[in-house]
Amino acid sequence: MNTEILGIAIQIILLVVLSYPLGKYIAKVYKGEKCWSDFMTPIENFIYKICGIDPKEEMGWKKFLKTLLILNAFWFLWGMVLLVIQHLLPLNPDGNGPQTPDQAFNTCISFMVNCNLQHYSGESGLTYFTQLFVIMLFQFITAATGMAAMAGIMKSISLKTTRTIGNFWYFLVRSCTRILLPLSLIVGFILIVQGTPMGFDGKMTIPTLEGGEQTVSQGPTAAIVPIKQLGTNGGGYFGVNSSHPLENPTYLTNMVECWSILIIPMAMVLAFGFYLKRKKLAYSIYGVMLFAFLVGVGINTYQEMNGNPRIDDMGIAQENGAMEGKEIRIGSGGTALWSIVTTVTSNGSVNGMHDSTMPLSGMMEMLNMQINTWFGGVGVGWMNYYTFIIIAVFISGLMVGRTPEFLGKKVEAREMKIATIVALLHPFGILVGTALSSYLYAHNPEFVESEGGWLNNPGFHGLSEMLYEYTSCAANNGSGFEGLGDNTWFWNYTCGLVLILSRFIPIVGQVAIAGLLAEKKFIPESAGTLKTDTVTFGVMTFAVIFIIAALSFFPVHALSTIAEHFSL
Repeated sequence: MNTEILGIAIQIILLVVLSYPLGKYIAKVYKGEKCWSDFMTPIENFIYKICGIDPKEEMGWKKFLKTLLILNAFWFLWGMVLLVIQHLLPLNPDGNGPQTPDQAFNTCISFMVNCNLQHYSGESGLTYFTQLFVIMLFQFITAATGMAAMAGIMKSISLKTTRTIGNFWYFLVRSCTRILLPLSLIVGFILIVQGTPMGFDGKMTIPTLEGGEQTVSQGPTAAIVPIKQLGTNGGGYFGVNSSHPLENPTYLTNMVECWSILIIPMAMVLAFGFYLKRKKLAYSIYGVMLFAFLVGVGINTYQEMNGNPRIDDMGIAQENGAMEGKEIRIGSGGTALWSIVTTVTSNGSVNGMHDSTMPLSGMMEMLNMQINTWFGGVGVGWMNYYTFIIIAVFISGLMVGRTPEFLGKKVEAREMKIATIVALLHPFGILVGTALSSYLYAHNPEFVESEGGWLNNPGFHGLSEMLYEYTSCAANNGSGFEGLGDNTWFWNYTCGLVLILSRFIPIVGQVAIAGLLAEKKFIPESAGTLKTDTVTFGVMTFAVIFIIAALSFFPVHALSTIAEHFSL
């Protein structure tokens, strides 16, 4: 047990220590300053040339967003076509069939919005071709999209008064070539050395301990796993995701993958400080996020390592903690840490089954996604926090009787309206979706039965399963309480709708706020200026986030996770 706690502590310390130099490097990349990765310049220039892109063109926030949305729409159509005809394409040694239109729609939307929600099993639902040219491709594009959006916001904030926020293509390409690709190569090399397969052979047949035979999928696993973690994507190459011994073979790979998930979101917060030369403000934001993250780690580690009281009552020893749904090589502590790391980010990978975690652990997993600001997905996590900064600045200004300002720009009604819509959209999508599915389950059982029944665990846990599904969609996470039968017409389309709204409306709103503020006259700081880089303002922002984001969900948690906890 002490060894498990030591492993958790080492991973957290490594994350905090290494996020600083990486954040400094990311700021240099987006500012176009000289750095070690300049050898990629000829490759980047080649990409710009063949695509007809002028990387020096400055874009207004509207053109920036238009370019972002058109790019994502194109790749969505690309993915839809390939998934429904994948059985006709090469690199399919196992003979996997096509996806149905509703499943392809859900898959494409999910991976296009950096969610990677999977209503299929990786071994049988995709071919090697679509794993590489849909899934892996999308994982680079969607991660880079979020990072490019944040880079545009940072540039707009850094200038006193401007009508442009940078070039979307420039930020997108650099995110891929100078950040995501180099880190993916490093992580991929470690995985290959540790035993993760990298090839194009079909299923291998192996003897079992019982004397029978079993077929095991392989393929280009080591090419896809690094970017799924680093880009906070999370889709499982295999159906059981990172609990699979070929996707996550050893405790070392478990540590490396866990580190990969959180390192860029943490570094992006610090990059903001280096880019704007406001390190104190970045430290304040980083501190709030880190505090919330550590609270979640503490709760889940305690819950999982102390076991299930029902099993204690049966007189069965639980020296290793609550091991249902967990891998022996990882342990309850490693699973607890992973569950928090993935849910504070938009990474839906799992190294144990969240459906089997203790009720309060499940609550923390969902609350992380429902709040959706503690580091979050690459780029977009900081952007969600930015929304709440705007709200906190406005409220604080009203409390002290001063015009709300953030970094020299007045926050007025238009920005507040956008920020409020973005903040309230998240609970709206989750709670409306959960209410609809609960109503249908209770009042239209014929429809539910026609889709296979949905719930394997009715009652408190059944409500948690449906709540988790929409929470995961709205947070662009992708993990699930897999007691839910979700590969149906209803879940594919309703989840797809929540995915679209929860990804693009916030990005549009956040970039719009940044663009509108950038156009305003810069106001130099004075004695009356509200300081946003203090501990006091950090606490204020935390309170605003907790009140608006967290408290919206406690009534439904009282009927699901909390009720289940007290039923043990």
